[in-house]
Amino acid sequence: MEALKETHYSFPGQTGFYRGKVRDVYYFGNIMAVVATDRISAFDVVLPRAIPDKGRVLNLIAAKNLEATKGLVPNWVIQTPDPNVTIGYTCQPFPIEMVIRGYLAGHAWREYRAGKRILCGVPLPEGLKENDKLPHPIITPTTKAHEGHDEDISREEILKRKLVSEQAYVQLEEYTHTLFAKGSALAAQRGLLLVDTKYEFGTNNGTIYLIDEVHTPDSSRYFYASGYDERQQKGEPQKQLSKEFVRQWLIENGFQGKEGQQVPEMTDSVVASIAARYQELFQQVTGSSLEPVVYSTIAQRIEQSILNSLKSVNLGV
Repeated sequence: MEALKETHYSFPGQTGFYRGKVRDVYYFGNIMAVVATDRISAFDVVLPRAIPDKGRVLNLIAAKNLEATKGLVPNWVIQTPDPNVTIGYTCQPFPIEMVIRGYLAGHAWREYRAGKRILCGVPLPEGLKENDKLPHPIITPTTKAHEGHDEDISREEILKRKLVSEQAYVQLEEYTHTLFAKGSALAAQRGLLLVDTKYEFGTNNGTIYLIDEVHTPDSSRYFYASGYDERQQKGEPQKQLSKEFVRQWLIENGFQGKEGQQVPEMTDSVVASIAARYQELFQQVTGSSLEPVVYSTIAQRIEQSILNSLKSVNLGV
């Protein structure tokens, strides 16, 4: 059950380091190297055990989708020199995440089931069932918390608190709808429905860039298109591809990230089952099988990939 839980490098020309929930970030002025580790988080909590292959699964899916959308929205990526590494421009992130939903699922459904009919300032019609398609995609932003939970926020509150200028926010909305339309089309090619997803944006030299990962199963929810209508008519759960299965396992075992709750024990069998699901996700989303990896040499491989990449992109960029 080997996995890449964290990295500890010191590179020539390095100007900083940041360890996020699931990524290790090495800064080189205007450029950064992002290492996708196998750490896994849910309910804004990093779980105690890493999941083999998870980091490269998400990094490779993100790389594929960032390449497919770069003609629509500028993104931060310069190159992906390693399955676990992305080299890109250092951006100043906006303090919000742009969540967009095409179906009533996950958090939105839990809020709707609790009686709420306005989500992030967006009204929802009566009579919807879990996983119903919404009349049109809706944007339901969240704050981006450095610690603790992200919180729902409306467009009006974002502008009132001056988290983002109105001009920039209008651009973020446009980019979000454009990306969701493209992501939905790409999903359809794989027999999937893009249910909801989130996008993060930042600025570099005055330009807004799409940052972070895009259309991965950790940042998005997918349903299998085949049988969707029939399952809805029968009131059956949808067959889905996302990290929701991890959240459901935690909920069933009494954990939702709330104060006083303990993360349930992650046995070898639990870790192995989650790893198998990520491999399935990779194959379904990309149409390719995941190649085996030698974990005993992965740290050295990643280090050399970053060193080679920094030489090729020139630290002065």
